[in-house]
Amino acid sequence: MSSHLRDSGHIGQDSSTWITPTWRAYLVLTKPRIIELLLVTTIPTMFLAADGFPNWALVCWTLIGGTLAAGGANVLNCYLDRDIDALMHRTENRPSATGQISGRNTIIFGLVLSLLSVLFLAITVNSISAGLAGFAIAFYVFGYTMLLKRRTTQNIVWGGAAGCMPVLIGWSAVTGSLSWTPVVLFLIVFFWTPPHYWPLSMSYRDEYAAAGVPMLPVEKSSAEVAVQIIRYSWVMVAISLSLIPIGHMNWLYSLIAVASGAIFLYEAYALQTRVRNDALDLLPMKLFHWSITYLSLIFLAIGIDPFVG
Repeated sequence: MSSHLRDSGHIGQDSSTWITPTWRAYLVLTKPRIIELLLVTTIPTMFLAADGFPNWALVCWTLIGGTLAAGGANVLNCYLDRDIDALMHRTENRPSATGQISGRNTIIFGLVLSLLSVLFLAITVNSISAGLAGFAIAFYVFGYTMLLKRRTTQNIVWGGAAGCMPVLIGWSAVTGSLSWTPVVLFLIVFFWTPPHYWPLSMSYRDEYAAAGVPMLPVEKSSAEVAVQIIRYSWVMVAISLSLIPIGHMNWLYSLIAVASGAIFLYEAYALQTRVRNDALDLLPMKLFHWSITYLSLIFLAIGIDPFVG
């Protein structure tokens, strides 16, 4: 709210100057860009589960429920991390860190979104998807944010499990059950998360250190982080290829998985080379951005593959 409106108490004709920034602040708390990435994995999974076009109403209900769940978890994360967010340039403008949205309102907003997501999925989709969404929220808030993030260098490894849940939710929404195929999809995202996030935390190492967050690049040398990134990248690529026999994938997915996986490994080794030569520059962010492209390509192929005989 502007200082003029706050001091005078008059809203009237100036209400638009209060409503727009306030609602935008609430939207920012949900971290829309992260939600977009989660939905990228949900829709293709539903196509694969249906072996073609899923019921479009079911897709809409699943996406709405998933968006509410991810948004609620992110809002509660913002509340719990407001102290360290205020110390980092990358997050210092979050409404929870600046005080634009009060702690009380942040908690209420996060809880309402979270509870609404579980209830919505239970009514419109099924109880399995609703239970998985509830577990994802609880694990992200209590397991990652409250327990792991400030205590271990492996925080993002295990915390990333919450970000893998959309594939299980999407699969169970279509089939009403789980099988080995969604487990493989889960593992692809799980092992993708560290080589995706560690390059980002390498670039913001000083900020994480100042905030007291023990990210791996803060506690370990860049050389050791680069080695860990390569290891996780190899496992990720191997698991993505295992989907071919397990999920009965066709030539399109196989081609994209091999090609994009090769590029991912190339970028991972390129990062290690630059670390050895003490010439990082912007290379960590190059791998970070490519990792997003990689995951998008993999799941795009997953969504299209059922139509390629």
